[in-house]
Parts: sequence; structure tokens; C-alpha cells
Amino acid sequence: MTRTRMPRVVGTSLLALTLAAPLALAPVLAPPAHAFFGGFGRIVYDPTNHAENLLTAARTLEQINNQIASLQNEAQMLINQARNLASLPHSSLQQLQQNVSRTQQLLGEARNIAFEVQEVDQAFEREYGTPDLSKSEQQLLADARTRWTNTMGGLQDAMRVQAGVTNNIEAQRAEMAALVEQSQGATGALQASQAGNQLLALQSQQLSDLTALLAATGRADALVEAERAAAAEQGRIQRERFLTPGSGYQPGNARMFNN
Repeated sequence: MTRTRMPRVVGTSLLALTLAAPLALAPVLAPPAHAFFGGFGRIVYDPTNHAENLLTAARTLEQINNQIASLQNEAQMLINQARNLASLPHSSLQQLQQNVSRTQQLLGEARNIAFEVQEVDQAFEREYGTPDLSKSEQQLLADARTRWTNTMGGLQDAMRVQAGVTNNIEAQRAEMAALVEQSQGATGALQASQAGNQLLALQSQQLSDLTALLAATGRADALVEAERAAAAEQGRIQRERFLTPGSGYQPGNARMFNN
């Protein structure tokens, strides 16, 4: 009986070693999440569960990437909004107001006849109307002198306004260059819009200078024509007075060389 048991024990041991050899030679790995232990301690692989786990992980990673991209887009949007709301650091308002005030001051310093409708009406009624026949020659000459003074004052006012407008050109050039530079370097819509508005303000100031220049020049021309018309009318009155019998020229004796 001892001889018959020995071969069975040896055969069983050889079978166990044969089955255990591949496991000993293979690398020792921890069982994955998709594997589980079946009966007798064996590892069972479920391909369906493994595929579902991979798909879930992929979807989760995609959601995380989408959330990161969304946060990046929101951050960039906030940055762009901040840039669009940033105010322009340069302002030309003070310089433009100074230029306009300088031109207004020159117009306000108009000599003899100001740029006011009521004063113009009073001056024309007093000095440029139909000469009064009852006035003496001295009074007529004084009126002519006043009109000539008004004309000269108007011409001087026009030249002063021309000089003031010419002096504003350099300041306008500097402001225009600064505004164009600010507009080109604008970081947002608000800065570009403010730069454009200031350029329009600069153009308006230039138009106001041009309007003042035209007003002063036109006023000087009008005074010249008014003086000419008044002088012609006064000459006609004086000529009629001279030729009127009894009140005009009276002949008399003349003495020459004290003889």
C-alpha cells in the first residue's frame, strides 16, 4: 500500500508545480478596479465593466476640460470688459476751452462798436444815418471823424482776431497729434470713443475760430462800406448846402500878401 500512494503524491506535487510556475514567473500586479476575485481565489476580468469605467472617466475629464475652458473664457471676457470701460488718460478739454476763451476775449475787446445787436443799431442810428441839415460844419466833420475811427477800429479788431486764431493753430496741432496717438493706442472701445469725441471737439473749436474770424473780417468790411455810404450822403448834403442861395458861398474881398 505504501508503494501505491507514493506515485499519487508525486504526481499531485508535479501538477501543482506545473500550474504554479507561470504565476511565479509573471509580474505581481494588483487587481484592477474592473477585476474581482471569483471562487478559489481566481481573478475574473469583466470587459463590459472595464469599458464603462473608461467611458465614465473620459466623460468626467471632458467635463473638467470644458469647465476650465469656460472659466478661461469668462476671465477673458471680464478682462475685455475692463479694457472697454477704461477711461482715456488724456483730456484736451482744458486746452480747447482756453483757445475758445482767448478768441472770445478778442471779440469782446472790439473797439467803438461791439458785437451786440442793440449797440450796432444805436451806433448806426446815431452815426451812420441821414445827416441832420441843422448840424454845423464842425459837427458834420466830427461825425465823419467818428465813423472813420469806427472803421479803423473794426479793421484793427479783425487783424487782432486773425492773429489770435493764427496763434491757436500751434496748440491745435499739438492737441491733434496727442489725440491721434491716444486713439491709435486705445485699449478698449471707451478710450477709442473718447479720443474720437475729443477730436470732434477740436474740430468744433477750429470752426469757432473760423466763425470768429469771418465775423471780425465781415464787420470790418461792413464798417468800411457804411463809412463810404455815410460820407457820400454827407458830401451830398454839404454840396447842397453850399449851393443853396443865401446860405451857401458868399463872395467877398480877399487880401493877399498883406496888401
